[in-house]
Amino acid sequence: MKEQTEVGKLKEGRYMVIDDEPCKIQSISTSKPGKHGAAKARIDAVGIFDGVKRSFVSPVGAKIYAPIVERKSAQVISIAANTVSFMDMKDYSNFELNVTDDQLEHIEPGKEIPYIESLGKRKLDI
Repeated sequence: MKEQTEVGKLKEGRYMVIDDEPCKIQSISTSKPGKHGAAKARIDAVGIFDGVKRSFVSPVGAKIYAPIVERKSAQVISIAANTVSFMDMKDYSNFELNVTDDQLEHIEPGKEIPYIESLGKRKLDI
């Protein structure tokens, strides 16, 4: 899910969609309007799920999509190698995520773990 907003209304620390990937805004710099054009904004952001840095330049009045990022909680059902099965605590849906060895240290069956969900993707918030 995503909503439409203007580039000029975005702030650092908020989220936006660049190349169909939800990204967290790191910095915004705005140029002054010139003789023949509108003010432009340069936005540097980092992908939430892939960690890739992206830049975006656009007029301040242009429309862009902002993803709806939800922080949820899930209970660990089972662990098999680096694949962990979770059950969402609100709607009781089951899903699996591949986790790193560092994250695996914090996970045990029956424990509640926070995670982030946006645009159909999930990531542990550890």
